[in-house]
Amino acid sequence: MSKVIRIGTRDSELALWQANAVKNALEKLGHKTELIPVKSQGDLVLDKPLYEFGITGIFTKTLDVAMITDQIDIAVHSMKDVPTALPKGIVEAAILKRANTQDILVHKGTDFLNEEGIVATGSLRRQAQWLHKYPHHEIVDLRGNVNTRLQKLKDNNWNGAIFAAAGLERINLKPDSFIDLKWMIPAPAQGAMLVVAKEEDDFCRNALSALNHEATAICVHIEREFLRVLEGGCTAPIGALATIEGEIIHFKAALFSLDGQQRIGVEKEIPISEHESFGRACAKEVLEAGGAELMREIKQAVNNTKG
Repeated sequence: MSKVIRIGTRDSELALWQANAVKNALEKLGHKTELIPVKSQGDLVLDKPLYEFGITGIFTKTLDVAMITDQIDIAVHSMKDVPTALPKGIVEAAILKRANTQDILVHKGTDFLNEEGIVATGSLRRQAQWLHKYPHHEIVDLRGNVNTRLQKLKDNNWNGAIFAAAGLERINLKPDSFIDLKWMIPAPAQGAMLVVAKEEDDFCRNALSALNHEATAICVHIEREFLRVLEGGCTAPIGALATIEGEIIHFKAALFSLDGQQRIGVEKEIPISEHESFGRACAKEVLEAGGAELMREIKQAVNNTKG
């Protein structure tokens, strides 16, 4: 008799949507499942920027503990929230087909773009890229789940706030007043969902292997390898996006200074057959072009902020 697969998830509307997508896919394959929502520290503490926690994986840690202590069998994450190094004993079991990778600006009118304005985001990556393009704007911190952030935008005198398009689209909250930020490089693995399981759990790993989308997996692994070599995590403004057209992988990535004034980027394409270690090679190119020094400056600035 097959066991019931206990699916751990954060309890926000978006996280539950993602977990239910995995639940429905597994049940279509004939598996029995149960959802187990868990609240993370990243959801509970909303008055500090993420980097001030001093750890990566603030949204995934609670589910990691629940899995290691056998309260859940698998966990569903927005892959961009997952640290590049998983905890010992936990492995990637499936990467689902990627959704929209773009960032969007939800706004109250776009007249402010060429004037003074206030834009909200809790992401150093989005902050740096926005300031790179609009250095005359003020950035304010924005935390909470998607619903909370949309409400905060309504309640404050901000001109706009930056969101991942995929999150708003998944739960039908994308408003009419938005613009696509096609010039903004997304977070590594943005738009992708990751399901993790215990390394020793052959049953769940086999069940989830049917949900894995190979093209998405190739792309996000390149992006995350780029991030890992730069040692970014949540504490550096790093964007990376790999896409596949035919047999060619296109890759665009950049490291920014916190104020957005410095940008060290890379843009390349290679055959899919040569994708192994491609992210690493691109990261080394950025490091050698001044990225190593810039990363030291960023870490020092972030540590000073935490202190």
